[in-house]
Amino acid sequence: MRPETEAELADMIASASGPVCVRGGGTRGVNLNGTLLETGGLSGVTLYEPGSLTLVAQAGTPLAEIETALDAEGQRLAFEPMDHRGLMGTSGAPTIGGVVAANVSGPRRVSVGACRDFMLGVRFVDGTGTIVKNGGRVMKNVTGYDLVKLMSGSWGTLGVLSEVSLKVLPKPETAACVMIDGLSDADAVRAMAKALGSPFEVSGAAHIPVGLDGHPVTMLRIEGFAGSVAYRADQIAGLFGEMAVWVDRDPEAVTKSWAWVRDVSAFHDAEGDVWRVSCTPSDAATLGAKIGADALLYDWGGGLIWARVTQGKDVRARLGEFDGHATLVRGTGQPKFQPNPAPIAALSRGLQQKFDPKGILNTGLMG
Repeated sequence: MRPETEAELADMIASASGPVCVRGGGTRGVNLNGTLLETGGLSGVTLYEPGSLTLVAQAGTPLAEIETALDAEGQRLAFEPMDHRGLMGTSGAPTIGGVVAANVSGPRRVSVGACRDFMLGVRFVDGTGTIVKNGGRVMKNVTGYDLVKLMSGSWGTLGVLSEVSLKVLPKPETAACVMIDGLSDADAVRAMAKALGSPFEVSGAAHIPVGLDGHPVTMLRIEGFAGSVAYRADQIAGLFGEMAVWVDRDPEAVTKSWAWVRDVSAFHDAEGDVWRVSCTPSDAATLGAKIGADALLYDWGGGLIWARVTQGKDVRARLGEFDGHATLVRGTGQPKFQPNPAPIAALSRGLQQKFDPKGILNTGLMG
C-alpha cells in the first residue's frame, strides 16, 4: 500500500483486517509481519515561513529535501537527526515522518532538546482510519501539545503520520571543537560534565575510547558567531589546561567530525549487534564497563552510550537494573525496546487500545 493522499491513507487503514507494517524510507531496519504501508507517496513541503521559523511537510517527504530548503535560507533542524543507513546497512531515503515517529535526535540534543521539542503540530490516521489533527502549523497557533509529543517516538504504533509541523532555527555562523586526548572513560565523563556545566554554551559533548588514530578523544563543540566561538573555545580549553588539549577551528572539519559522531560511523561495516543505552551521565563509565563491548561511543555528555557487542549478547542482562533503558538498534534475539515496568506498560497498552483498537499498526514492535 502506498497512499498518495491523507484520505487514501485513512481508507487503507480503515479497511485493513490484519497487521500493517508502516514504513517511511525504510532506513531504520524495522521489518515486521503484515501488509507493507509506505508513506513515500505523501511527500512535499506544504508551508515554509523562514521569518516565522516554521516548516510544514507531509510525512513521506525525504529529509534531504527539507534540509536543502532550510539550507537555502540559512536555517536547519537544530535537533540534528542521524542517518541510520551506514549503521543499519540499509538504503532508501530517510523521511521526516520517520524521524518524528522515532524521535531521532543527534548530538545537539544535549543543548537544544530532542525532535519532539521542536514539534508544533501533527496530522495522523489512527488504527480505526480516523484522521486526527493536533497542535498548530505555526508557533503562535500552537495548542494542545499532548498528542504532538505522544506521536514523537511512538514508532507508528499509535497512528500513521501524514503531516508534521516543526520549529526550525538559524544556522550558526561558525563552529569549533575543543579536543582532549587520552582520557579514560570516567575522566572523560567528568570533563564533559564540567564543560556542559560551564557558561560557555557547549552544543555537543562526546567521547570515543578508540578514535580514528586508535587513542581516546573527547570532543566539545561550540557554535555561534565567530567572535563568540573563538572566545568560548579558548575559555573551555583553559578549563582543562593540565590535559592534552587542542582546538579544531576549521568549521568544515568540525561539521564532518560531528556527523561521524551523529551517525555512529565508527560502527559502520563492523560485525556485531549495536545497542543504544540511555542513562544518567554520571553512571556512564560504570555502565560502559559492565557491557563488555567490542567498541563504545559516549554522546550527550555520557547520557547516551552506543555499544557494539558480540552477536547475541544480552546487554540488558549485563547491565542489570539502572536508571535508564537499553535499545537493540541492530541485531536480533532480544526485544528491540526495554520492557517497561508494570505501571508504565499498563499505560502503554491503554494508549495502544485507544488509538489502535484493532491492534494492527506495527504489531509487536513495542513488545
